[in-house]
Amino acid sequence: MLPAFKEAKRDKPYLIVLAGSAMGVMHHIDRDATVIGRGERAELRIIDDGISREHSRVVRKGHQILVEDMGSTNGTFCNGVRIASQVLAEGDKIMIGTGTILKFTYHDELDEVFQQQLTESALRDPLTKIYNRKFFLDRVQNEFTYADRHRLPLALLFLDIDRFKSINDTHGHPVGDEVLKELASLMSQSLRSEDVLARYGGEEFAVICRGLDLDRAQNLAERIRKAVEQHRFEARERIIPVTVSIGVASFPDPRVRSAGDLIVLSDETMYHAKRSGRNQVCIRAVGTADQEKTGIVDTKR
Repeated sequence: MLPAFKEAKRDKPYLIVLAGSAMGVMHHIDRDATVIGRGERAELRIIDDGISREHSRVVRKGHQILVEDMGSTNGTFCNGVRIASQVLAEGDKIMIGTGTILKFTYHDELDEVFQQQLTESALRDPLTKIYNRKFFLDRVQNEFTYADRHRLPLALLFLDIDRFKSINDTHGHPVGDEVLKELASLMSQSLRSEDVLARYGGEEFAVICRGLDLDRAQNLAERIRKAVEQHRFEARERIIPVTVSIGVASFPDPRVRSAGDLIVLSDETMYHAKRSGRNQVCIRAVGTADQEKTGIVDTKR
C-alpha cells in the first residue's frame, strides 16, 4: 500500500513582479510592513518612472495581508481599481507606475522552486545564466526613462569576444560555450550590484550602468578588459587566449534621445574598437563646440 501523500501547505505570502523593470523578482512577505518604491529605503525597490520613492506598502494584520497606498503621486491600483487600502486575496494584481504589475500569491516550498525555475527560464540566458536579450531591452528602456526624467547619468557597455569564430573553429563549439560561461562569471565579479549584465546575442554582452558618467564607465570597461586579458581560460585541458573589445556610450549626450539611440551608439563604439585593432575600449564623447571625438584606450602598447 502506498503511503498517503501529505499536501504541502501554501502559507508563504509572496509578491511576484509580472511586468516592469524588476520583472521576475519574487519577494517573500516576511515582515509586518514591506515598502514598495523606487527609493533606497524601499524593501521592494522598483525603477519605474511613475513610482514614488515610497509608493505603497504591504502590511500584515493578523491573518490578513493588505496593500496600502502611501500618498503616491500616481496611485496604487488593485485589479484595475484605485485603492487607498485593500485586503489582498490569492491572485490579486497590484498595478503601480507606468507599467509595473505585481501578483499576490501564496506558495509552499514546491511552488517556490517551480516559480523560481519558471522565472529563470524566462529571464536568463540558458547557457551563461545571466540575463537574456529580452530582459535587457526591457530594463534599458526603464533605466533610460528614469535617467532622463531625473537628469541622472546612465552608461551602456557593449562587449564582443575577439575572434570568437576562430575559437569555435579551432577548439569546437563546446569549448566556445565554456568560454562564454566563464567570461560571464568573470564579468559578474567586476560589476556593482546595481549593474545589469546580459547576453545580447552570440558572443556579445551588454552592461547597463546606472549612475555612471562616461569617464567612470570607461574605467569600468577597462577593468573588465584587463581582467579578461589576464584571466586563464581553460577548457578541456586547453588554454584558450581570450580578449574583448568594448564600446562605451553614455547619457546625457546630444545624440542620445532614446534607449535605442544609446544601444546604437554603444554598439557602434564596440565595432570601432574591433576595427581599430581589438582588445581595447572605445568611447565617444562630446567635446567643445559639440564636436564629436572618439577616444581609444590602446591596451596593446
